[in-house]
Amino acid sequence: MPTLMVQGTTSDAGKSTLVTGLCRWLRREGVAVVPFKPQNMALNSAVTADGGEIGRAQAVQAQASGLAPHTDMNPVLLKPNSDTGAQVIIHGRAVGNMNALRYHGYKATAMRAVLASHQRLAATYQVVMVEGAGSPAEINLREGDIANMGFAEAVDCPVILVADINRGGVFAHLVGTLALLSESEQARVQGFVINRFRGDLALLQPGLDWLEAHTGKPVLGVLPYLTDFHLEAEDAIDNRQPAKLGELLRVVVPVLPRISNHTDFDPLRLHPQVSLSFVRPGEPVPPADLIILPGSKSVRADLARLRESGWDQAITRHLRYGGKVLGICGGLQMLGARIADPLGIEGPAGESPGLGWLALNTTLAADKQLRNVSGRLAQHDVPVHGYEIHAGVSEGAALDRPALWLDEGRGDGAISEDGQVMGTYVHGLFESPAACAALLRWAGLQAADPFDYHALRERDIERLADSVAAHLNTTRLRQLCLGGR
Repeated sequence: MPTLMVQGTTSDAGKSTLVTGLCRWLRREGVAVVPFKPQNMALNSAVTADGGEIGRAQAVQAQASGLAPHTDMNPVLLKPNSDTGAQVIIHGRAVGNMNALRYHGYKATAMRAVLASHQRLAATYQVVMVEGAGSPAEINLREGDIANMGFAEAVDCPVILVADINRGGVFAHLVGTLALLSESEQARVQGFVINRFRGDLALLQPGLDWLEAHTGKPVLGVLPYLTDFHLEAEDAIDNRQPAKLGELLRVVVPVLPRISNHTDFDPLRLHPQVSLSFVRPGEPVPPADLIILPGSKSVRADLARLRESGWDQAITRHLRYGGKVLGICGGLQMLGARIADPLGIEGPAGESPGLGWLALNTTLAADKQLRNVSGRLAQHDVPVHGYEIHAGVSEGAALDRPALWLDEGRGDGAISEDGQVMGTYVHGLFESPAACAALLRWAGLQAADPFDYHALRERDIERLADSVAAHLNTTRLRQLCLGGR
């Protein structure tokens, strides 16, 4: 079972980035490679070809590998719905909500799902490229680990340890992580990769020499800091925007405690004609042309937080002065008259009044809707592609004026009679160039240019592969991946 695992000294060390680059590099080399993450904790997810749900990062890694996303690529997904609990998704399907203690007892079951998925992938592809989670040196999480060394020991695979020099303390991160591993786990680490380096490599070389001498393990390479680089975030919100000139459409998104699939807004953040602001609770709402209410893993709780922060009043003022409002998934539900959760799907059972801008009511149901969809924007008659991930079922007169017409013959979402308020269950609207331009024109940008987000993502995956080929020891990597083959 040719498997190579990338683990990190910290969260955001570069695991997802390195796995993505390695997948594309191997694909270029003619190797059939598949990405794999045993356990992921993230609220950014994607719908797979087999009708399940996985972490968004694995969907991007699938693109790098030239594959359609599949549930075996991320057999265990945890979607936090409180500070102490999460929805547990196994092989793409939710099995229930668990607090940390209950999930700890469930790990043996989760591990069986992990090993079954890995076995299927290893039987089909030449290389399984595995991404760990967080750090393998979290002492309190070692027992029953399925995400890092627990998995590596179970399948007997080599490990690369990656650290981010940009955050400082890179040698302490690497040496300290190694020191906290068991003897067998230390032996499993086959080398280090240092990520996001800026400057003269000659000045770093003495440190690299010391690291190799001190640990007895090789540095497999130093990846440079890539400017103007984008890869969809696994969970953290990316606020960076390129420099922009000319007329800009002002878009504001509230960052709610359980915001989900905020990757919906990456095409806007990177669009040369859009100024995107993420505003956290308690911060003043800046002037805007368009306010977007995002998806949420806990819609009623996030709606309460929205009201506590005065966003309901801000939206009222915004609409009074002619602004536009768009709700996506949970945001659509918030725009309606009522949200009911009789089964306690996302928290305590009960119901909450909505913001009342669309005449619809939503009831959360046990079965989650998971599908990739395509269709056309109802008002603009341009193609759109996206995906649905929601537990809510909405009904009401507002749905007689759908925002989208889907190819399967049904309408989706709603648009108000005055055209100021729109809602949809479809994520990924702005990734379709024509739909993005049409929505920006609806929001007030008269000369909106098409923006090809997929081409930008493909460009940066290629840049990652270039960086792997130029700066890492590809001979050793090939040996680790393919052994003697």
